[in-house]
Amino acid sequence: MDPIDWSDFERVELRIGTVVDVQPFPEARKPAWKVWVDFGPELGVRKSSAQITRHYAREDLLGRQVVGVVNFPPRQIGPFRSEFLLTGFVDADGGVVIAVPERPVPNGARLC
Repeated sequence: MDPIDWSDFERVELRIGTVVDVQPFPEARKPAWKVWVDFGPELGVRKSSAQITRHYAREDLLGRQVVGVVNFPPRQIGPFRSEFLLTGFVDADGGVVIAVPERPVPNGARLC
């Protein structure tokens, strides 16, 4: 793995937001949810497609704080336009476990 400079890391906007809506995404090639997250007054609500259905039902996600990369360009995923990347880790079975803060923090807070 190539090392990066601090300035490279600073360019990645990792922010906290609260999941405000989750909808099925039947058109996705792999099982996924459409997820809307409130990133606070500066960024507002953004949407993303997330392949997290193995471990998370809709009711598990609503109201939960998550970590998202908010400065990637939007990406078209089938008929849906994804506006941020929901972060997570792949477990031993290939499912994604979402990255979450240990304690509640204000929506829009940036990882430092």
